[in-house]
Amino acid sequence: MVLRLSTLFLRTLREDPVDAEVASHKLLVRAGYIRRAAPGIYSWLPLGLKVLGKVEAIVREEMNSIGAQEVHFPALLPREPYEATNRWTEYGEGLFRLKDRKDADYLLAPTHEEMFTLLVKDLYSSYKDLPVCLYQIQTKYRDEARPRAGLLRGREFIMKDSYSFDIDDAGLDASYAAHRAAYLRIFDRLGLEVVPVKATAGAMGGSKSEEFLHPTDVGEDTFVRSAGGYAANVEAVTTVVPPAIDFSEAPAAEVKDTPDTPTIETLVAAANQIAPRADRPWTAADTLKNVVLAATLPTGERRILVIGVPGDRAVDLKRVEANIAGFLPVGGEVGIEPATEDDLKKHPGLVKGYIGPGESLDAAVLGTEGKTGLLFLVDPRVVSGSSWITGANLDGKHVFGLVAGRDFGWDGVIESVEVRAGDPAPDGSGPLEAARGIEMGHIFQLGRKYAEALGLQVLDSNGKLTTVTMGSYGVGVTRAVAALAESNHDGRGLVWPRNVAPADVHLVATGKGTEIFEAAAELADEFEAAGLEVIYDDRPKVSPGVKFGDAELIGVPTIVVVGRGLADGVVEVKDRATGEAQNIALEDAVAHVAALAGK
Repeated sequence: MVLRLSTLFLRTLREDPVDAEVASHKLLVRAGYIRRAAPGIYSWLPLGLKVLGKVEAIVREEMNSIGAQEVHFPALLPREPYEATNRWTEYGEGLFRLKDRKDADYLLAPTHEEMFTLLVKDLYSSYKDLPVCLYQIQTKYRDEARPRAGLLRGREFIMKDSYSFDIDDAGLDASYAAHRAAYLRIFDRLGLEVVPVKATAGAMGGSKSEEFLHPTDVGEDTFVRSAGGYAANVEAVTTVVPPAIDFSEAPAAEVKDTPDTPTIETLVAAANQIAPRADRPWTAADTLKNVVLAATLPTGERRILVIGVPGDRAVDLKRVEANIAGFLPVGGEVGIEPATEDDLKKHPGLVKGYIGPGESLDAAVLGTEGKTGLLFLVDPRVVSGSSWITGANLDGKHVFGLVAGRDFGWDGVIESVEVRAGDPAPDGSGPLEAARGIEMGHIFQLGRKYAEALGLQVLDSNGKLTTVTMGSYGVGVTRAVAALAESNHDGRGLVWPRNVAPADVHLVATGKGTEIFEAAAELADEFEAAGLEVIYDDRPKVSPGVKFGDAELIGVPTIVVVGRGLADGVVEVKDRATGEAQNIALEDAVAHVAALAGK
C-alpha cells in the first residue's frame, strides 16, 4: 500500500527536541519515527515500525538459519523463579518490581533466563531432546538511573534473546560458535560495523563472553584493540604482569615526615627533595596510591574497601564493578563509587591523603595504630618484591621503601585501573589503541548456573541425571535502529541503508497543475505494482522546499520528483546518500528505480 503523506500519521519537526543529545535521538524524533512518552520510554510511529520490523526480520531470518525456534514469554513475571536464582536481589535497583492486588510480587523482565530454563525443564527430560535453541524478540525493562541518548539507553527496549541447551560443554561450544557466526551475519546485513571483543560476564554469570561493539564516538563502552588482532572491552582487559623481584637485600622501609603532601604530585615533589635518588628522579609510578571506594551490594548494604594502585594510574570504576564480585560475599551487580567524607569518618584508621595498605602493614613499620581492618586489594603491577612510597595512615607521614610481600600483603589482586593507549596487549600482539562503541550484542557461555538453581536435569545416555549446560545470546533490536540512524545521517537528515529503510522510494509531486499530481499518483501505483515500497508526498498546498526538506529528513534512499520536467517527459531521480540527481524518462522510471532497489 502506498503511504501518502496527506494521510500518513506523521509530523516532522524543524527543531531538535530539547532533551536530545545525540544525532540519532534528534533525527528519529524530528523525522517522525518515535515520540517520547517518558524518560527512556518511546512510542513507535508508523515509519519507525517499518524500520524496526525490517531489523527484526533480519534477526529472525538469521536465528532461524541456525535452527533456533521462536517463542514468546510475557514481560510481567512472578517473583519466585528470580528468587530461586537470587536475581530478585542481585539485580538491585535496576529491576522494576511491583505487586498485584493480592500483594503478590512481580517484576518487569530485564532478561528471561529463568523462564527459558523452566520451559525446557517442563517439556524435556532426555539427552535425546537436546540440543535445542529457543529465542524471542521481546520488550525488556530496566530502571536506568540516567536514561539518555534516546533509544541507546532506555528503560524500555526490544531485544532478541536466545538460549541454547546442551548435554555437555562440547555442545555448548558448538552452540556458542553458531550464534557468533549468526551475529556477524546479522550485523553485516544491517550494514553495521561491529568489533567482537572479549567481555566480562557481569551479573549474568558464566565463563566465556563476547560483546559486539559498533565503533562510534557517542558509544558508552570503551574498548581496546591491537594491530595484531586482540580486542576487548576495557573491563575485560588483563594486565601484563611484571615478574616478581628478589627483595632479600632490599633496605628496610622507613617512615618519613612529609607534611602537606596529600596528593601524588605533592608527594613526588617532596620525595625528590627529602630523599633524592641517585639514578633518576622519583615519579608517580614509584608511589602506591590507596584509593578508598564504597561498594553498594544488591542487598543495599554499603561496604568500604581500599585498592592499592601505582600512583600514575587512575582507578576505573567500571573495571572495579566488573571484577569486584569475587571478593564480596554476594553475587549480582555491585555499584562502586568513591568513598565519601562520612565513610572516612567511620574508619579513623584512614587518614585522608596519607592512606597506606592498612591492616596488612607490618606492625614493626607502623605500629597497631596504622591498621584499618578493611578489604585491601591491589593492582596486578604490585608484585612481590616491588618497592613503593605510600601513605603511613598517619597524618603528614609516608613510608619509603615499603616492599610488597615483605612489609605488606593483600587480600586479592583486582583489575581496576584505567587501560591506556599504548599499554601492551595481554596476548603479546602489540600496543593497545582505545575506541568507543555501542554494545549491539552480547553472547555468554552461561554453563550450569541457572540449570542448577532451577533443577534443569535430563537423563544422559547411561540413564543418569545430568545438569544441562546453557548459553545466552542477546541482540539489541531497538538499539540497532538507533545505531543505524547514528551512523547513517548528514546535515539534512537520515540516510537509511536500503535494506532497513521505511520505503524504497520517496515520490514527491511539486507544482500547481493537476496533471503533475495525476502523473505522480499513477507512477506511485506503478512503483507499488513493481514490488517497491512507496512514500508519496501528495500534499497539494505544501511548498516544494518543505517537501524536499521532509524527504531528506525522512531519509529514504531514492527520491523521485515529478515536477516541471514532466512537460518534457522526464522525472528527477535523486540518490539521498550522494545527492546526485539525473533526469529519467517517465516511461523508464519504474525500471530504473526497481534496479536501484535490487528488485
